[in-house]
Amino acid sequence: MTKTQLGKLLGAVAIFAIAAGTSTAETVFIPEGSANSMLLVDAASGETIRRVEGLEAVHGLSGAPGVPVLVAGSYAEIERTEIVKPASVSADEHAAHHTAAPKRLGPADAGLSLLSILDATTGEILRQVEVPGAVHHTAVSPDGRFAIATHPSGDGISVTDLESFEVVAWVPTGSLPNYAAFGTDPGTVYISNAGNGTISEVDLTRGIVRRNIIAGETPEHMVIAPETDTIYVADSDAGQILELDLVSGILRRSIDIGGEIHGLGLSDDSSRLLVAGRGEDKLAAIDLSSGAVTTVALSPEPYHLTTIPGTGRFFVSSRAEPLVWIVDSADLTVTGEFPVNGEGHQMVATQ
Repeated sequence: MTKTQLGKLLGAVAIFAIAAGTSTAETVFIPEGSANSMLLVDAASGETIRRVEGLEAVHGLSGAPGVPVLVAGSYAEIERTEIVKPASVSADEHAAHHTAAPKRLGPADAGLSLLSILDATTGEILRQVEVPGAVHHTAVSPDGRFAIATHPSGDGISVTDLESFEVVAWVPTGSLPNYAAFGTDPGTVYISNAGNGTISEVDLTRGIVRRNIIAGETPEHMVIAPETDTIYVADSDAGQILELDLVSGILRRSIDIGGEIHGLGLSDDSSRLLVAGRGEDKLAAIDLSSGAVTTVALSPEPYHLTTIPGTGRFFVSSRAEPLVWIVDSADLTVTGEFPVNGEGHQMVATQ
């Protein structure tokens, strides 16, 4: 697929992306970290569909409803000569598809890493874009226009235009930017800065931080409930969930989970928040109307978590073992598990 063809595909789909309704997920994409690969599994059964190779140290992975691509980030830095040609394209096609940033963005001493643009159906690597430094997590805007990557070593984020496939902005946010999350506004992204206890609200049109919101000690994973203008934040080391008002930035309440916490997800009806309790080998579910917390034991080290729309289930990876659990959202019972290579990082369920 040429740059022009992919750009037209994204442009055609983008106008429908925000209006896309919730339907049952069909495929879950699982970055396998140190295995340098991504696993595609059936959302209902966890059975392997295929594996995509050639994604070095893939950690961040994201998409958006109705957007035909996923964006994967590498946590490794490389030399320019190390960019690998996808097996499915010729040398000429690879040369035409590979995109370097037109000018150097980011810190002067930033290394080089890769964002991979993937087909959201097959997982095929369509393009690779050079970005300034190792990528932790990624996010795709609801309209499919921008890809956001957090760069902890550079204390900022890169913004890649998914029509031109160029890095169009570098925005310093704060110490150790970790996670990125969108609400309904495709021009605003929220970045958790684990090193200074803040969340940066970033205006993507201007390429600036509009404001910083105080958010505990070590804010990491986040999830936004747009219908209530609420952002839920894992204050990882403190073992707390922070519930913040997006409009005012005010902390509405903090909910104790205990131990180090990691992945988050909202239930299909947004009535419960699901939490991976890595430090104490447990899962937690928070009733968001009452604040009541239910926990069950799960070992070893529940890590990344993604809900599977329309199924009443969620997937949880283990940081200590190469496996992913399938869990019932209603009562937190494990209904199955399946092996992965490496480690399961930022998983994506597509519809």
